[in-house]
Amino acid sequence: MVQAAPQCVTAFIGQQRLASGPLAEVALAVMKASRSAAEKTILIFNDANGRALDLDLRGSERDIVARLPQPASNPPLSAEDLPEPGPRGPGRPRLGVVAREVTLLPRHWEWLGTQPGGASVALRKLVEAARRSSGDLDRSRAARDAAYHFMSAMAGDLPNFEEASRALFGDDRRQFVALIAGWPGDIRDHIVKLAFSDRAEG
Repeated sequence: MVQAAPQCVTAFIGQQRLASGPLAEVALAVMKASRSAAEKTILIFNDANGRALDLDLRGSERDIVARLPQPASNPPLSAEDLPEPGPRGPGRPRLGVVAREVTLLPRHWEWLGTQPGGASVALRKLVEAARRSSGDLDRSRAARDAAYHFMSAMAGDLPNFEEASRALFGDDRRQFVALIAGWPGDIRDHIVKLAFSDRAEG
């Protein structure tokens, strides 16, 4: 499977932020910086999950950009993508529908069987409703996890790391910010951005 390019990344040279933005722009900035600061460690992080990226930055700018993972695309369906009439097996692969096993109790199957459109339609509606209702919680959890991954890589040996991690996972923003206040500014600010940028201030 081809890896999709992250939408936004951030590069650090030592404890200072070097660049932030689209992957191609940041990769080229890192390439240029690495030629004049060979003794310093430069790391690139995916802002979506806080994990470091391993890129091949050898060769020319054209070579580097050509090797980068490409953004995922979801082209609109064409006439050829529509299912053909007639008998078919489980799932609708042309529409991205995959048949997988679901284990339910008999009373669940009985209820699903009474729903308009049958079990598959009812299950899809339930999943979509759950996704909408838990969207904020899922985003907060993903933001917290991204901040922790970045923290572990860049601040694992800094004072108060363990206490700050507990405050982060305990959703104690005030305590968390207080514990990391003495950390290098660029690292601290990026952690706060990853952890809380999707939440209201306060």
